[in-house]
Amino acid sequence: MLTACIGGVLGSIFTLKFFNLAGPAYPSIADRQQSVLAAYAPDTSYKVPEGMDFLSTAKQVTAGVVHIRTSYGPGDFSVNPLEFYMDAPARSSGSGVIISDDGYIVTNNHVVEDANNIEVVMNNNQRFYAKLVGTDPTTDLALLKIHASHLPFLRYGNSDRITPGEWVLAVGNPFDLNSTVTAGIVSAKARNIGILRDRNNLQVEAFIQTDAAVNPGNSGGALVNLQGELIGINSAIATSSGSYQGYSFAIPVSLVKKVMDDLLEFGQVQRGLLGIQITDVNASIAEDLHLKVNQGVLINRVNSGSAAEQSGLSNGDVIVGIDDHSVNSVSELQEWVARNRPGKEIKVAFLREGDRREVKARLRNNEGNETVKKKEVKFDLSGVQIEDVPYKELAALQLEGGVRVTSVATDKWKDTGIKKGFVIAYIDKIPVDNVEDLNRILDFKKGGILIEGFYPGGQKGTYGVDW
Repeated sequence: MLTACIGGVLGSIFTLKFFNLAGPAYPSIADRQQSVLAAYAPDTSYKVPEGMDFLSTAKQVTAGVVHIRTSYGPGDFSVNPLEFYMDAPARSSGSGVIISDDGYIVTNNHVVEDANNIEVVMNNNQRFYAKLVGTDPTTDLALLKIHASHLPFLRYGNSDRITPGEWVLAVGNPFDLNSTVTAGIVSAKARNIGILRDRNNLQVEAFIQTDAAVNPGNSGGALVNLQGELIGINSAIATSSGSYQGYSFAIPVSLVKKVMDDLLEFGQVQRGLLGIQITDVNASIAEDLHLKVNQGVLINRVNSGSAAEQSGLSNGDVIVGIDDHSVNSVSELQEWVARNRPGKEIKVAFLREGDRREVKARLRNNEGNETVKKKEVKFDLSGVQIEDVPYKELAALQLEGGVRVTSVATDKWKDTGIKKGFVIAYIDKIPVDNVEDLNRILDFKKGGILIEGFYPGGQKGTYGVDW
């Protein structure tokens, strides 16, 4: 009995000590955690190494990257309202980067190619319909414009100064997941992976290769350095599965800047060309031709009347530099030349019979001259005559832009009901600034479009036309 009593007492003590049958003795788990952790000294032994703190960079750049949603087919603004339900438009998405506070956005050409409507969704979920200012399939770039101001934008960096091994961040919207940030390093520069095609063989591939995770939907998004500067536009991945496998490629910002300025000023890219057919020099070619270098760009042919011919370059010459920058491959040569417009003089360093020489070449366009061309502005759009509207008249209609219909000549436009004097203010909800702007908008439209505007007395009009 004594043993039993002692066992009962010890069992009771054990039960009360280790099993709280009356419930917790504290009202808040958070308070409990703090009281327990207070007994431990704070661990300050670990710090983020210098050059690897991505926090401030990620916070700085995410607001400047947007989600781009496109629709194909009849579009959201079809002339026939039943067409939207009978033949719903296909949809796709990608990313874009705000590059000016007044609404200019850079993205990939393949993100918006053939799209009827382009919608831009900001980091804070604001939405805008975007106009397509211009595209350049040879570099896979496009310039968009939204009607907004005081926007956060990413400042241009210097892609020439980045080196393999440098940390970078990729920002975009993979799989419709907004504002996704991934980190990696620059794996290589001036990569040519053979994904772009051009009937005149003018495509430029000089990609920055990184191992930052990039997936479908990242196209058109930002590649930034740790200062938050834009150094590239994410464009492609090398994969056998369709998803990220460790290799992603971005267009260097040095080329992006030039293409964006061309599209902004001229509506199309102004490409300066040397006019040569070229190939990479490798060990085999160097041995066969008895060259003294294993790197460079071999000229196979000089086109008649080209900038190269005028400068004195010949078949068999090996180009090793452009404007005091070394050139080791075709992709590097293409990038350095593509940064310049026709009429620009560049310095070409080359080897001939083992001797290094230099010449100056004035670049020409693909038509063989040095002129830059601006897209023609049309004042007759398939049977409707238009003109710019003075600012005073626009202000009276409380509009910031628009074009006036001066005459309607064809049944296509007469059937819509639109009349002389009507001021076109919007096309598919996109604001129209002037005649040149309307030309640019309609250049990329097809199918039914929605036209909105006002008559001089302030009467609103809405029309649909099959464009």
